Order: sequence, then C-alpha cells, then structure tokens
Amino acid sequence: MDNQISQETQKRKRSLSLIQPTSVPTLGNYLGAMRGWPSFQQQFDTIYGVADLHSITVRQEPQKLRKQTEELFAMLLAIGLDPENGIVFIQSQVPAHSQLAWILNCYTQFGELSRMTQFKDKAAQHKDNVNAGLFTYPCLMAADILLYQADIVPVGEDQRQHLEITRDIAERFNGVYGNVFTVPEAYIPKTGAKRIMSLQDPTRKMSKSDPNPKGSVFITDAPETIMKKFKSAVTDSEMSVRYAEGKDGVNNLMAIYSAVTGSSLEQIESDFSGRGYGDFKKAVGEAVVAELEPFRKRYAELTADRQYLRDCMEAGAQKASRIASRTLNKAMKKVGFLI
Repeated sequence: MDNQISQETQKRKRSLSLIQPTSVPTLGNYLGAMRGWPSFQQQFDTIYGVADLHSITVRQEPQKLRKQTEELFAMLLAIGLDPENGIVFIQSQVPAHSQLAWILNCYTQFGELSRMTQFKDKAAQHKDNVNAGLFTYPCLMAADILLYQADIVPVGEDQRQHLEITRDIAERFNGVYGNVFTVPEAYIPKTGAKRIMSLQDPTRKMSKSDPNPKGSVFITDAPETIMKKFKSAVTDSEMSVRYAEGKDGVNNLMAIYSAVTGSSLEQIESDFSGRGYGDFKKAVGEAVVAELEPFRKRYAELTADRQYLRDCMEAGAQKASRIASRTLNKAMKKVGFLI
C-alpha cells in the first residue's frame, strides 16, 4: 500500500511557491492564493518556502528579518499547509539555492537581466541601493524553481517575466549539457477570488506597501482592527449595493464578500437591496473576521510553541535539501566541477 501511495505521489506534477518575509500577507494575498494552498497539496507534489534570501536586495534590520521569517513560516502552517504532505522550508537554510544561482548567473545574459521590468521599478524606488543582487534576482528565482525540477509555478502577472527568463535559462543550459532541468510551466488557477483592491484607493491593488494603513487588511489583524478598516472603506454617494462600472469601492467590497461567503454578486445585490453602505460594510467586515478566525487561532498556537516550529523548519530544510542537492550535483558535474 505504501509503495502504491509513493508511486501515485511521484506521478503528480511538482509545484513550487515562495513568499518573501518582508511584510505580513494581506487579505488579497490570502484570498488570491494562500487560501487555496492546502487543497493544492492534494493535487500536486508541493513545495512552499519563505524566500528570505530574496528579501535582502533591500536593506533589512537583522533581528526584524529573523522574527518575520519565523512568523511567516508559522503563517504557512496556520493557513493549513501540512508539513508531512509536502515540503515547507526556509530558503536560506538550503545553501543549494545560492550555489545554483551563481552557476545560472553565468548562463544568463546581461541584456536579459537589464530588460527585467521589476529591476527597473525597484531600481527607481531604491536609487541609493541599486545593488548587484537586485540585478541578478531573476537568477536566484530561477535557481529556486529549477533546483526542485518544478513542473508548474503558480504566478501572477507581476511574475510572468521572471518565469519566462527561468524557462530561457533552463532551455539554454539544457541545450548545452542535455536534459538537466525541467522547464517549468506557468500555472493559472481556474478559480479564485477577483483581484482584491485597496480599501482606500480601490483603483489600486491591496498591497503590503500601501502607505495608507487603512487601505490593506493583514491576515494577522485583530478583529476590531479589521472592522474599523472596513467601516472606513471608500464607497460612493449612490448608497446602492450593486456591481457596476464606476463603483470601484463597492465592487471591491462585493468581491471580498463573495470570496469569503460564496455568495454570487447577484445574490449580494438581492440580500442588501434597500440597505445602506453601513450595513454592508459591517457585514463584509464580520465575514472576513469569521474567515480568518481559524487561521488566527492556529497561528497563536504555533507561535506559542517555538520548538515545534524549529523542528518543522529543520525537517523541511532536510527534505528540501535532499531534492536540491541532487539537482545541484548534476549541474555541477555538467559544468565540470569536482564534487
């Protein structure tokens, strides 16, 4: 029976997703991707990681980075990821990421990296620290993916370019040395929440970096904080709960309410017909609080048991290293290194 389960697991496609520990995930991150990750574990051979290596392209306060890394690892478990049914790990605890990234640096063209949109954007944002790591960031991201021979990578629009360069690097390396890396495919979930926008500027995506603290709901926010943010959410002067062009604030609230309750937009319009925005905002806030309550409870339990978290980190790093080291050794042999 165990052998049958093992064979079935091997047949499943492998998926990889990493998330940076630079801030607490927002409600948009949760509804758009993270909420579906536990069920993803049932469909794919999954690897989830905390991408702390990526985070230092911007200066970090060391103690704060360590704290945020541990907390994000706990959040991944708290949303329902099972460390026994897949891999959950911290990137910097698997040295193969940095080692393969250097090799891939040497198989990536300067022109390719200089065309990366995210480099241009971040270089403009951090003019006092346009470092080499920021420029070669896509090579580390490629190493993350190729180390684990990932078949699929769930991506949003902002990461498509990084996946394309990963594919180019893999195909170039394979073209020289044979079939070393699996060339990954983008994975776009068939279903999911509509894009969640800022509560204060509903023309912009809800973001970790929103300068207005009322614009984003974070998954660790206290219930009273969540309620305050929804009560102050931007709407319009019409006072009608309906989904329509020009009603960005209301449309956003309806999308959130639909995502957490399962109600259709038509049903929401019917349920709140003749009722004011005050009632609707309160209902959306209460629905979000209820949605996040199991996460909040589990997260509190996990952060109170640091030894369990450390044990899970160690086990995850060991499992990730076993896969990563095989790929790294293969690549090193092909290049000509003594191992």
